[in-house]
Amino acid sequence: MIANLSLSPHQFARFCTSRIPISDFPPTSKTPNLFKPLSSSPCSIIHRDSPILFRSRGLRDAARKMFPTCAIGGLDFGAFESAQSVLEAAAVLTAIIVVHESGHFFAAYLQGIHVSKFAVGFGPILAKFNTNNVEYSLRAIPLGGFVAFPDNDSDSDIPADDVNLLKNRPIFDRVVVISAGVIANIVFAYVIIFAQVLFVGLPVQESFPGVLVPEVRPFSAASRDGLLPGDVILGLDDVELSRTGPSLVSEVVDVIRNSPNRKVAFKIGRGPENVKINITPDKNVDGTGRIGVQLSPNVKFTKVKPRDLFEVFRFSGREFWGLSSNVLDSLKQTFMNFSQSASKVSGPVAIIAVGAEVAKSNTDGLYQFAAILNLNLAVINILPLPALDGGSLAFLLIEAARGGRKLPFELEHQIMSSGIMLVIVLGVFLLVRDTLNLDIIKDLL
Repeated sequence: MIANLSLSPHQFARFCTSRIPISDFPPTSKTPNLFKPLSSSPCSIIHRDSPILFRSRGLRDAARKMFPTCAIGGLDFGAFESAQSVLEAAAVLTAIIVVHESGHFFAAYLQGIHVSKFAVGFGPILAKFNTNNVEYSLRAIPLGGFVAFPDNDSDSDIPADDVNLLKNRPIFDRVVVISAGVIANIVFAYVIIFAQVLFVGLPVQESFPGVLVPEVRPFSAASRDGLLPGDVILGLDDVELSRTGPSLVSEVVDVIRNSPNRKVAFKIGRGPENVKINITPDKNVDGTGRIGVQLSPNVKFTKVKPRDLFEVFRFSGREFWGLSSNVLDSLKQTFMNFSQSASKVSGPVAIIAVGAEVAKSNTDGLYQFAAILNLNLAVINILPLPALDGGSLAFLLIEAARGGRKLPFELEHQIMSSGIMLVIVLGVFLLVRDTLNLDIIKDLL
């Protein structure tokens, strides 16, 4: 699982609960984009669904509106202090992968197409079982999953001309199988939103001036210089923060990050009083400043539950279309600013950190977290790029345009295998990099 976070993951986390009032639907937040490919392998695997790429440069607005906590400096998430919240976040990501692969699997199964493997993860097998000539496995590298077909497996006893091999099916049947993963994620996203509206309700937000400090890390610069949990930051260096707004947190973060080893004057609201505190941010390894706090918009939330089934569908539909439009807009911004967002790609460690922060602060936020990841996965996967579902669909469109004549197998295999290899190498690199960027790891180094 790979994620492209053009902003820090904690900003995405805030998107998962801090929602605007229902009267303001559809939401104006921008959401991350997820990326998970489909590919060809040399032998038994016809296509492999792999990593989720998740970008959060469109996340700037989205993130500001989501979950109310963020840590300054690196991937400093208190959620990693709670094994339960980490497991909950990992379970969400695993469920998304399983749903996507199940879409491919059942689309093939219901058409009578032979399937040989269903895997979550890549690489060495951790656990497996076989039933009805299908191997189900859990694998060591958490970069996605795949459904395998025996079309080009030299060890398979299925004749090469069997009509129930995927490669021998009409183009429409193959389109259904390849696109079913995307469709499954879209449907799953709607079901999640529907369940949230029905059982939890949607949060309504009331904004107050300043930026809230929910937590101060012991022995941090903030703790050393007198900042307390529950304080509200009202101004920095004699400049008042704008009264309210989703951008306030990022304004404070930017000042802190740009002021390593430089005294910053904080105007603080503490109960009925306003006080001034001078804090000198510590310097990160990357040269940015950090003070060791969590920040959140200064908001209060209430839950609004629908009055009847009609309102459940109405709220769910508006929320679903709002999130979908934000995903598309975020994707557009990614390509328009690719040179800036490319360096902000992050992997599964960052995504789990975000999900863990969501789960730790408010389990209800996992609904939004899961829905957003599903929609991003669906949108990115349909792009006509090698190693994506959309890449496989592009080959089918070329085949249809050629009157049913396929591209040479060697050419198609080379293109798709190169795409998968690039994504896997990138995924492993990001796993290592994101792990090293965790503050808990930095403190040990």
